Amino acid sequence: MTCRRTSVRAAAVLMILVMNVFRGRSLTCRRLEYQIGTECCPMCLPGFRVKTHCTEFKSTSCLRCTEGTFMNHHTGLPQCFTCTNCDAASGLKLKTSCTATSDAVCEPLEGFYCMDSAEEGCKAAEKHSSCQPGQYISQRGTALRDTECSDCSEGTYSDGTFPSCQPHTQCESVHRQLIKAGTVSIDAECGEQSSDSTGLVVGVVVGLIAAAAVAAAAGWCIRKRKSSEEPVHPAESAVMI
Repeated sequence: MTCRRTSVRAAAVLMILVMNVFRGRSLTCRRLEYQIGTECCPMCLPGFRVKTHCTEFKSTSCLRCTEGTFMNHHTGLPQCFTCTNCDAASGLKLKTSCTATSDAVCEPLEGFYCMDSAEEGCKAAEKHSSCQPGQYISQRGTALRDTECSDCSEGTYSDGTFPSCQPHTQCESVHRQLIKAGTVSIDAECGEQSSDSTGLVVGVVVGLIAAAAVAAAAGWCIRKRKSSEEPVHPAESAVMI
């Protein structure tokens, strides 16, 4: 009995192994076929999806992808892929529209750069960084990289929007007085000349007026002296006697 049971078990194991081998061979599908149960079904073409799987008696039935979906390769799937949405909230805009056989391609909005690149486009973008006061834009941002900022050196300034730092205004060179020294973020502040200069101008004017008055007085004195020194006429002397 023991030998008979052993023989039966061995035969059963052998039969299972043979069936597994046979089943594995029968389910090795060819290229452009997909497995459903014990059948190898033909795949649908790009731009299509499976409507019904093949059977022993009929081939695979396919349907074209509807608007907003695509299939970019041969497939045995019952659904097409959903087209990518180039969402402005993600910093993206449409570069290439979606078709039945290809997905949409996105690119960064103006003023944004790509943070997550796809095979042909971008999946997510971020706004270019802004430089701070005291910095200048050393490298403007592009669709592929962020803005680069650099610090201003002493004696120059930038409000963060300049492509280079500007030298501080030299008030003396424009005949004005320094009111507030410049920093790396603001220019020097200049004002009118000091009251000393104004006083000098007033002094010069007053001096000129005084000189003119002295000259006028001197001239009057000279004229008076000349008139007093003129000779008396004889007739006038007789009358006087």
